[in-house]
Amino acid sequence: MGDSGVPEVSTQHRSVQIGDGSDGGSIELAWAGATHTGRRRDINQDALLTEYPLFVVADGMGGHLGGEIASTSTVDRLRGVVDAGSVTPKTIEKGLARAVKDIASHPEATDDGTGTTLTGVYLDVAENPPHWVTLNIGDSRVYLLRDGAIAQVTTDHSVVQELVASGRLSPEEAENHPYGNVITRAVGPSDSVSPDYVRLDVADGDRFVICSDGLTKELTDYGIQHFLAENADPADAVTSMLDAALENGGRDNITVIVLDVALVGAGSSTAAD
Repeated sequence: MGDSGVPEVSTQHRSVQIGDGSDGGSIELAWAGATHTGRRRDINQDALLTEYPLFVVADGMGGHLGGEIASTSTVDRLRGVVDAGSVTPKTIEKGLARAVKDIASHPEATDDGTGTTLTGVYLDVAENPPHWVTLNIGDSRVYLLRDGAIAQVTTDHSVVQELVASGRLSPEEAENHPYGNVITRAVGPSDSVSPDYVRLDVADGDRFVICSDGLTKELTDYGIQHFLAENADPADAVTSMLDAALENGGRDNITVIVLDVALVGAGSSTAAD
């Protein structure tokens, strides 16, 4: 894909039956994800998981290989949660506890600065109607485009976000704050952490964007919305956003997942919470 080294991205599909089959409709999912080292970094400390029902991004930090170890360990443990067949806050937190142990026991990832963000969304079909659950630790983000408007669903765990929330900093001042990269919560060797969860109804036409701050450093929310509007296919949207982020400087590792939702059949009106 051009000279920028953007990987080939393909869209995957999954049909999820709602109700008892005969009278229920289905949730049709389409998604794509990719990660890129960016233009300034030597190694990619981001990792991603796109295995139904869980879609997550992890942005590692830490000297030498620490960040890469932290993000990879976290994603590997969550892949195990998916493989075991039950994705819930409880199983996610057990997976994260295992990842914390993996990171702490790794010889190259033991300093205090080692850790990773974790953010994403999973489809909870245990209840009827099904619903989405977003999870977040750190400053990677989940956005939702619904009815033509984009919103950041997750709240950053960052020094700057806390200053904005307490009224000591305006959102404009936050853009270029020297502590912009300092996060207040991470999956790391020293802490046992629980994500924040937000529950969302399933609505036809929703589009999720899950990304590391390497994307949001280079693209505004409006920019993300623009590339979604221009690209109906998730893989095309991912590729366009990666290209634009690299074009705008690519100062950090960049990871982005686009997840599209369509409702078909009996339950295709918005499922109420």
